[in-house]
Amino acid sequence: MEKHKIVLPDYKNCIANLPNSILKKLGLTTNGDTLPLLDKYLQKDYKNIVVILLDGMGKAILERHLKAEGSFRTHLAGIYSSTFLSTTVAATTSVMSGLQPCQHAWLGWDCYYPQVGENVTVFLNKIQGTEKPAADYNVAWTLTPYENVTEKIKKAGKEAYLLAPFLDSEIDSFDKICQHIKNICRLEAEGTGVSDSPRYIYAYWNQPDGLLHTYGCGSKEAHECIVTLEKDVAELAAELEDSLIVVTADHGHIDTNYVYIQDYPKLFDCLVRKPSLEPRVLNLFIKDGKKEFFEKEFNRLFGEKFILMPVEEVIAKNLMGTGKHHKTFRSMLGDYIAIATSDLSIYANGQKFVSLHGSLTPDEMEIPLIVYP
Repeated sequence: MEKHKIVLPDYKNCIANLPNSILKKLGLTTNGDTLPLLDKYLQKDYKNIVVILLDGMGKAILERHLKAEGSFRTHLAGIYSSTFLSTTVAATTSVMSGLQPCQHAWLGWDCYYPQVGENVTVFLNKIQGTEKPAADYNVAWTLTPYENVTEKIKKAGKEAYLLAPFLDSEIDSFDKICQHIKNICRLEAEGTGVSDSPRYIYAYWNQPDGLLHTYGCGSKEAHECIVTLEKDVAELAAELEDSLIVVTADHGHIDTNYVYIQDYPKLFDCLVRKPSLEPRVLNLFIKDGKKEFFEKEFNRLFGEKFILMPVEEVIAKNLMGTGKHHKTFRSMLGDYIAIATSDLSIYANGQKFVSLHGSLTPDEMEIPLIVYP
């Protein structure tokens, strides 16, 4: 099983920086460093700034499926990094807030929340691996709330819009997203009193991620989707006037093999609770007196395929960010973080996928910034 090189997140050149460039352009207080790659395009004034996030369309996926002379690759401004974890929960929260994972504490698909004593599937608000509600309130939004950049812009009296299928069930196709963008861009200014301030539109689409998970990185299904997305965005860019269109991704993908941690009873018996975060990056709470055995046993079994890193080292290396930690952040992490360095994933429960993401391999971490100026 091939071991991959590691790409560390660059918190001065990652997806968390992108919204801060927008805030700076609009004359608002940023939540962190801006993205130099985007800043140079924002030196020009536009009526509309449109950011389209295509979930899972990392650099490797882009290069695998699209021709070098095609619209996306000829408009490629550069390659930059996802957050760590390189996963939708962490990275899209960063692009919507301008905060790093250690600051917003939305870390992975399943997160341990000490306040409820459970691993919670963040977006679904359910106890990990079950259909049971995690609480009679939304755990993530209650315990780790953040201000969306679009809301911050609107509070300042400027125009901002957020388009996503998880917010509006009628947005059930990318065609509809494009139509919404066109309709908004054709609006007259809404009397904000800031005539020189562009409107901001952030649009999220959940493909090709879903198809990659189900069918794999090289699948026909994913290929057809990505080719169509490229065509649709090119047509959108050709129609809009006085608009900057930015296309990016939250993370990439890698085809994986898998094991279940329950199939290693000596290892599993060392755990206080099931691992959470992601199958590519697991947080591990170890029973008293079991750490030495766990470390030796884990490295014996998976040392060629995972880095087992003490949480103190994860924090010292700033893998989840360089900013001020959310008050809940450290207590969510446990004793060790296991980080995949090969194509192996370790599941604790749930549906297995052909392709995954979350870890530090180039295929997972490197994302494109595509710009139609």
